[in-house]
This record gives sequence, C-alpha cells and structure tokens, in this order.
Amino acid sequence: MNYVESVIDLVGGTPLVRLGRVCAGVRPLVLAKLEYLNPGGSVKDRIALAMVRAAEQSGDLVPGGTIIEPTSGNTGVALAMIAALRGYRCVFTCPDKVSPERINLLRAYGAEVVICPATAPADHRDFYRNVARRLAAERPDACLLDQYANPANPRAHYLSTGPEIWEQTSGRITHLVASLGTGGTLSGAGRYLKQVSGGTVTVIGADPDGSAYTCATVRPYLLEGVGQPFPPKAYDPGVADELIAVTDKDALAMTRRLARDEAILTGGSGGMAVAAALTVAARHGDDAVIVVMIPDSGRGYVSKIFNDDWMARRGFAVSPAQAPCGDPHWSREVPWLRPDDTIRTALAVLREHRLPAAPVTTARPPVRLAEVLGRVSERRLTQVLAGAEANEADPVRGHLEPPPAFAGIGQSPADASAVIGGGDIALILDGGIVRGMVTRSELICAFTT
Repeated sequence: MNYVESVIDLVGGTPLVRLGRVCAGVRPLVLAKLEYLNPGGSVKDRIALAMVRAAEQSGDLVPGGTIIEPTSGNTGVALAMIAALRGYRCVFTCPDKVSPERINLLRAYGAEVVICPATAPADHRDFYRNVARRLAAERPDACLLDQYANPANPRAHYLSTGPEIWEQTSGRITHLVASLGTGGTLSGAGRYLKQVSGGTVTVIGADPDGSAYTCATVRPYLLEGVGQPFPPKAYDPGVADELIAVTDKDALAMTRRLARDEAILTGGSGGMAVAAALTVAARHGDDAVIVVMIPDSGRGYVSKIFNDDWMARRGFAVSPAQAPCGDPHWSREVPWLRPDDTIRTALAVLREHRLPAAPVTTARPPVRLAEVLGRVSERRLTQVLAGAEANEADPVRGHLEPPPAFAGIGQSPADASAVIGGGDIALILDGGIVRGMVTRSELICAFTT
C-alpha cells in the first residue's frame, strides 16, 4: 500500500509544467512550478511547516499553545492546517482586501480571524502586523511566528524549493522568477540555485507596482499577498539580480489568461510572476530555461479576479465588446481637492466646473482608488456655512463625506447608473486607477441622447 501518515508529509515535491500558449513568440523554455499542488494550496505550506518545527524545537510554541500570525491568507491556511493536526489554536490578522473565500477558509480550519484596514500605514496601530504583535503580547501561551522576519522562512526554500528545481531541470535552469511577498522564496531558493550553479542562475523578483521593493513612494495596489510597505528581514537583497514592477492591470490580465490558455488557475501573484517571466524571456534565446513560481491557486479569488463584475467595475477589460465608460462625450477630468483646501476654494472649484461634488485625495495623479479619502459636496459645505458650523477659511478635511461610487472604463452608462444610484458623482477607473468622473445628471443625459 502507498500512503502517508498525514497531509504534512505531502508538502513539497511540486511539479514543473511547460507554458505554451502564453509564451507564443518567445524562444526560451518557460516552466511553471505549481506550488498550489501543496496540500494547503500554496507555497506557504513549506515555510509554515518549517516555522512551526523551529518554534517547537526552541520551546517558543508550547503544547496546546496559540499561533498568532499576520497573513494575507495563504500562510494562515498552511499554519491552520498544521495546527489542526498538532493541537494548536490559531489567531490570524488579515488586511480587509483579502478575498472572502480565503477568510472563510481560515475559519473552516477553526482559526480566529481579525480583519484590519489594508490602507493603514505600517506605523499605525491598526496595521495588521502591529495588531498581531499586540495580540501576541496579550496572550501568555501565544507564539508569533512572524514570517516576515523568521529565518526559517528563507531556509525552508533553501532546503527544499531550490534543490527540487535544480533536480527537476537537471541543472539546466538559467533564470528563476518569483513574486515578492515576504521575499523568502526568492531569497532561499535563489541563494541555493546561485550556489549550486556557481553563480550562473539569474534570480528575478516580480513586485506589484506601488510596493517598496521597486517603488520609492509606496502606493496601494489590488494584488493580494505580495509586495510590502518596507522590505522585511526575510528578504535578502543580495540574492536578486533584478526586480520587475508589474501593474495590477498586467498581472490580472495574465492571471485570467493562464486559466483560459494554460488551464492553470492561479492568483494574482502567479499572474504577476508570469508577466515578469515573459519580460525576461523576450530578452533571451533558445538556451534559456526560465522557472517561474506559481504561488497559489485561483480558487481563493473567484469572487474577485475571476468575477467579471468585480473586474469590470475597476476598469479591467473582460470583454472587447464592452462600451467605453470613459467616452469623452460624457466623462470628464477630475478636479481633485486636497484635505487642506479651504471651504472657499472647494466651493469655487465646484461652481467653476458645475459639479455637485468632487473627490479628495493627498496623492498625486494618477490617483488609485484606495487613495481617495472621500468627497466634498456643495450642498454639505453650504449647510455648514449657513449653520455657522465652519467658516470659509476652514479646511475641508473636517467635512468629508464617503468616497464616490465608481465604475470601470469598459462599462456602459447603464452600469455606471446602477452603481451611482442616488449619489451625485461616480469615478471612472482604468485598471484600478481613476481616469475620469461623471455626475448623475450627465448619466441621465447619456441615456436620453
């Protein structure tokens, strides 16, 4: 009989598969390492097992203790799976942009999940990593494994992922491409491959556009589980030969293409890594063998990346037949306001542009959806002045209303009308970036012309 004692024994040993259709036009052999075939569904099974074993050996994790970890989902799933077998409790802190499927999956294993605002800056008490530290300090039986700084993270990839790739390619690998989250996969597997090859393997990191690995100014992005507000300790910058920033638009387009053309259902981090791998492949010839890591499955993103409505509302093309919501005949440029602008200035802008409201941000255009702080309306500002609640020299920051509705640039006026409802304005998004706006009255005119 052929069997194992538990699912833990199935961690690792994931296969390589050649990418075909998405690599049309490039000469190198591009191989995807399907980490979603780990029992927990992601590459994080490797580091979760390594971190738990190290904590058990050090005595930091006691029998019946509580594992606390900040996670975007995959590390939590892996830890919850191991905890269920070994009798530990789990508490996970997650950013609120994590998909509902993954939150529910964590709870299915019996874990407690604490949701934190994804927009909280790294020095804020509500930043999900800070919340995890606070919870760990409050519980005497708690063990904060901290994948972002735990040396067992890159070591797991040095001892397992790197050797697997070397053996599977018979030492012919020339390039490794891995998405950057904690940086553990790239640092551990990359270090091993560089050492065993005598330095001939080139290591490339794929990073979301807006993450601290590749951007001097950190900005929000829609991809989950990748990028950082600052490079963590698990990341060794000396291993990477190149870092490639990939936009949400390119990453999500490739994610959906992988499902259609290769039958590989992965998340946005996998699409991002393959997009970067194709950038690398375009520079090389037949002798190159590029291995790209596919970190997890797309099953955790069905309500987002693989939901046409979710994609369309954020301005990601899902059908070439869609009518352009950004049509210049009824969409206009955005007159951005700042929180420190005075009420007098805001009213002047609204009246000059004949707008009922305008959005407020501190970011430089092009503004991303998560950077919209709220909106100010002529009706509300007029009310506070009439009621002597404020004067014209006061900043608008104290009188912000909720952010506007939004629609995608590929949606129709009818779609935009549905999301704006009884509101005053809607922002028009192209790949999650604000490219225009429309008023409710303009939408009504669009229907009657």
